[in-house]
Amino acid sequence: AEWEYACRAGSSSVYCYGNSEKDLFRYAWYVSNSEHMTHPVAQKQANAWGLYDMHGNVWEWCSDWRGDYPSGSMTDPKGPSSGGIRISRGGSCNNDVQYCRSANRTSYLPCEKSLNLGFRLAFPPSPIGR
Repeated sequence: AEWEYACRAGSSSVYCYGNSEKDLFRYAWYVSNSEHMTHPVAQKQANAWGLYDMHGNVWEWCSDWRGDYPSGSMTDPKGPSSGGIRISRGGSCNNDVQYCRSANRTSYLPCEKSLNLGFRLAFPPSPIGR
């Protein structure tokens, strides 16, 4: 839930910027513009919260284990506490537009590695006044 929240940056649209697939090239490296290669970070537009490359470039490991979504709407859902397959989000330079949607997810075994699978360092914000 945290990754998707960060990707959406306050939006409820298909992508962080809206619903149009034709504008994805401004925010993401994906199969139509990447030449099947990863690219340095921050060459595309950031989302509303200043986060770059939330769509495309590389799939990003998440700490969640793979599990079925619960029925109905939830706020900040938690995945299973253990499992065998981890969630990845964002799509990659080898994926078409539908894999780059804010809500899309895939999964990998923790031992898997790939040239289009990476991670994003994240930490809680500092308390106000620090």
